[in-house]
Amino acid sequence: MVVHIFWVINKVGGLIYDKKFHPGLAPLGVNAYLKLSGCFHAQHALARQLSPVGGDSGIEYIEAEDFKLFCYEAPTGVKFVLITGRQTQNINGKVDAVLRAIYELYADYVLKNHFYDMDQPIRVEKWETKLEALIEQAEL
Repeated sequence: MVVHIFWVINKVGGLIYDKKFHPGLAPLGVNAYLKLSGCFHAQHALARQLSPVGGDSGIEYIEAEDFKLFCYEAPTGVKFVLITGRQTQNINGKVDAVLRAIYELYADYVLKNHFYDMDQPIRVEKWETKLEALIEQAEL
């Protein structure tokens, strides 16, 4: 699995964390990432409302020509989004397991941090270190 970008989107659609893992990506400005994450949040909400099956969780997976997008929505409404290479396969739920492990790191290192305010940008050094180690391990 090759992870290109990771986002955390708060429950109202604001981008509170953005990490690029590979330097070869086309550069985008901060505003572009804010717009993209907001658009994804809106599409996620629309997919949930338009689903003919009640209790749908919205968009969990998108496959495009050049990338795959995986999303896990926590019970609090925070979304964890991985944008990976197109070769990534979710065999035996590996990507889902990585997203849930990231959520556990978020709960342990961000939410339990007394200096973090909910829905604000995440700037927690231990979170960054643990996240990078988890992604590096997942890419093996």
